[in-house]
Amino acid sequence: MILLILSMQSSYVYILLCSDKTYYTGITNNPERRLFEHHSGFKKNSYTFSRRPVEMVFLQEFMDINQAILFEKKIKKWSKAKKAALIEDNYEILPILSKKCFKK
Repeated sequence: MILLILSMQSSYVYILLCSDKTYYTGITNNPERRLFEHHSGFKKNSYTFSRRPVEMVFLQEFMDINQAILFEKKIKKWSKAKKAALIEDNYEILPILSKKCFKK
């Protein structure tokens, strides 16, 4: 009998607070390495390159990479206020921040 063990690799969705007070959202399988890359300016054309230093303010682990990708895409569309509520664990106000306010 052959026992096959599959290794489940975690994926992480993260949010960085940049020096200009904007947020950057990304996905990685190694948060420590990815934060180092952001700090070191690994990619000169990246959003965070000119906005260093950065601070990781949110990190969520996923066992399914597809779920991580879906979550990352979702929060990239969110407003700054909604991302701040997520970061601050203010889950109850997320639905309120999702509503569109139209000026008359």
